[in-house]
Amino acid sequence: MSDATDDGGGALADRIDRYLDALREWAAGLYHGLVTHPAYEKIEKEAEDLEDTFMLACFPDAFGIPSPVSYYTAELLPYLEDEFEAWERRMWDRGSMLERKGQQYHF
Repeated sequence: MSDATDDGGGALADRIDRYLDALREWAAGLYHGLVTHPAYEKIEKEAEDLEDTFMLACFPDAFGIPSPVSYYTAELLPYLEDEFEAWERRMWDRGSMLERKGQQYHF
């Protein structure tokens, strides 16, 4: 009879461990959803804004704005080739820029 009580106690301990694991996973997901994910979104948007500003300062002639430093910043183009196409597309899509900035100020 002592074997039956040991098995029951072991099964109960396993069930409690599984429950606690599920509870920890749920709490970690809740924390991520409430705290860390919104912070990451804000950081990513701010980084994208800074990248847009940097690219515009380096390559204003892509939009017809004359710049005396274009000769020197053209040397950066091979390093920024992948980002340049996405940035140029984002800059020309004025609707998305207005939406992004409006969303930032809750419009």
